Amino acid sequence: MAILVTGGCGFIGSNFIHHLVKEKPAVRIVNFDKLTYAGNPENLESIASHPEYIFIKGDICDKNAVARAVSEHRIDTVVNFAAESHVDRSILGPDIFVETNIGGTNVLLDVAREHGIARFVQVSTDEVYGSLGESGYFTETTPLHPNSPYAASKASADLLVLAYHHTFGLPVVITRCSNNYGPYQFPEKLLPLMISRAVDGKELPVYGDGLNVRDWLFVDDHCRAIDAVLAKGTTGEIYNIGGNNEWKNIDIVKLILKELGRPESLIRFVKDRPGHDRRYAIDASKISRDTGWKPAVRFEDGIRRTIDWYLRHEQWWRRILSGEYQNYYRTMYEAR
Repeated sequence: MAILVTGGCGFIGSNFIHHLVKEKPAVRIVNFDKLTYAGNPENLESIASHPEYIFIKGDICDKNAVARAVSEHRIDTVVNFAAESHVDRSILGPDIFVETNIGGTNVLLDVAREHGIARFVQVSTDEVYGSLGESGYFTETTPLHPNSPYAASKASADLLVLAYHHTFGLPVVITRCSNNYGPYQFPEKLLPLMISRAVDGKELPVYGDGLNVRDWLFVDDHCRAIDAVLAKGTTGEIYNIGGNNEWKNIDIVKLILKELGRPESLIRFVKDRPGHDRRYAIDASKISRDTGWKPAVRFEDGIRRTIDWYLRHEQWWRRILSGEYQNYYRTMYEAR
């Protein structure tokens, strides 16, 4: 097997590559990544010399570059993590989300069809479903109702993937996951943002009333789920992947402060972001039935492992908290 992992230097992509190297060391892994602000080669330094690992700097919107990588390395499987993924940034500037998440996915699908790829996995998000009320869960048949430019771009890409299956017979599978957390997550996302600021004793900005609910999935569990779908998922199907861990944002922030011995007085409520979905919750029974996968990491354990990782890798995230990131933080929070 030879797998093209797009966006492999990002948060989930790099964790997935670590998973593959550990669980399937004989598999050829080609990491195709543009190295945008959230793509960090340091995430994979420990396996850079692995004999079956190859890194290619490239843009999924560049069809010639993608085709060359697929052809030269005899790729038979594609797992597409490459995406602009932060809702807040999609509100500031939607264009790059349309270009990468929709246009880039279309390029990958074209190349996969032309080169006879045996399996194409599109890694998507539960945000394509929109917002839930106080009860209920997203299933694979929940109507799409994306409420942010990011979610709309991912929903559009999902529809393209399904169209390539129905029109051209491309062997695709789509996964839609809940909120991931764990090592190597860029500090713009909720958990690493709160951890890094709490470590420094700085104010922790919380949107709105902090009562937005998310289902949290430890990234190792997500990687195992994608691997299970690769092996056992039914072609043409969609699989929801959730952690069965619903938490209010404010409760997570308070838990992080407690674990780090910081006072709750650091919490600062800021103006909510436009169109902020109130609640996400995943029904992951389908993937369990079809593949046997179930989440293994309890949130209480996963959050402590995550906090410990950020404490042990302080240099990693401090190198990020400069320059462009500081400008972004001021734009997002200081005026609110």
